Amino acid sequence: MGFFEGKLNSLEDLFAEQLKDLYSAETQLVKALPQMAGEARDPRLRQAFEMHLQETQNQVARLEQIGRGLNISLDGHTCKAMQGLVAEGKETISEDAKDEVKDAALIAASQRIEHYEISGYGTARHFAERLGHSEAASLLAQTLQEEQFADTKLNDLAKGYINQRAM
Repeated sequence: MGFFEGKLNSLEDLFAEQLKDLYSAETQLVKALPQMAGEARDPRLRQAFEMHLQETQNQVARLEQIGRGLNISLDGHTCKAMQGLVAEGKETISEDAKDEVKDAALIAASQRIEHYEISGYGTARHFAERLGHSEAASLLAQTLQEEQFADTKLNDLAKGYINQRAM
């Protein structure tokens, strides 16, 4: 049935599917971020990836907490969108490029990932609020804020000097 694994009869069902998708996306990122950090040549960019890996591990734990609290199994779903975004990131890593250009490309790939996550967490948080799942909404809002901060940090690095060095 595509993205959804069963019949969606309610917003509650859709919310559960969104949580599964986010969980899959984050667990894929936990595996991909160390590679991205390892390829980053700029120390501040490497540090940003390493910091976001720690945040991502905490985000996985938050999603697991939400799943337990709402009796939703998060396993068994694969976020195909994140698979594609991670594959693009791996292509970036394998490019034969000057260090400065590769750093700029890593930021571009990472920001696509961040924007996907921002969209997903914003939607899931709204669903949680609408459904009266206040604890889940609070945890999702915390993650949304972290994703927005990560995107801003990447943007600041790119605009601040990395893109200039890549010229």
